[in-house]
Amino acid sequence: MTLEFSDLLRLIDERSIAFRGAVAAAPDLDARVPTCPGWTLFDLAQHLGGGDRFWAALVAAGPADAPAAEAVAERAALVAPRDPEALSVWLAESTGLLVRALREAGPDAGCWTWWGTSQSPRTSGGVARHRVQETAVHTYDVQVTLGAPRPLPDTVTLDGVDEFLSTCCATTAAWPHKPTAFDFHATEGSSWRLTVDGDGARSERLPTTTSGAGEGPDAVGVSVHGTAGELILFLYDRITADAVRIDGDAGLLDLLRAWEPEE
Repeated sequence: MTLEFSDLLRLIDERSIAFRGAVAAAPDLDARVPTCPGWTLFDLAQHLGGGDRFWAALVAAGPADAPAAEAVAERAALVAPRDPEALSVWLAESTGLLVRALREAGPDAGCWTWWGTSQSPRTSGGVARHRVQETAVHTYDVQVTLGAPRPLPDTVTLDGVDEFLSTCCATTAAWPHKPTAFDFHATEGSSWRLTVDGDGARSERLPTTTSGAGEGPDAVGVSVHGTAGELILFLYDRITADAVRIDGDAGLLDLLRAWEPEE
């Protein structure tokens, strides 16, 4: 089920605290992040903190057809402090700006988002929902770098698969391949389907676990099984296919990852 707005703000704060703690425990900010090729821990910290500040400005700006020019310029020029203590303070300030902007706007205020024709609303509530997931996944990235990855918290995974499919995958742009469907089954009991065809991609929650790939009236091209946390990490390309169970045509997942719809 979708989390309440107050829960989203709390989770942004909680995951940000966990992120800062993990970064502070790192012996070297120049350590390479295996799950973010080409990035160091410092790059990752600057990315997340800069993202918090960027989205805070977009939420405060309200509805728009394009991101506020001032917010774009500020993000381009942004440089986080390299001193570990100063970086931690800067990250905390960044999260504070975001949470404050979201709280002041409320869940239904419109704002620009990059997910133009997805199923996620272009509102501060949609931003909060996505930032929970981004902060949680990047905290995992730091933990992997430290050699101590931990499962995503249950409170995050409750909403994560649905958020990814409706925000990052759903679109009105035509699927350039044969129509098909992708099913995602969490061991906790929830299932989702992403249908792709000439009308685009749309996701839905399935009331019960449906037939597997190639079986019966609910046949799909491929289905992925794992815990909700594993499904999120797989969708974000943090873990490989051998960490989940895949039934059906696994090559379809490669097509989905490579798809860059033009809207």
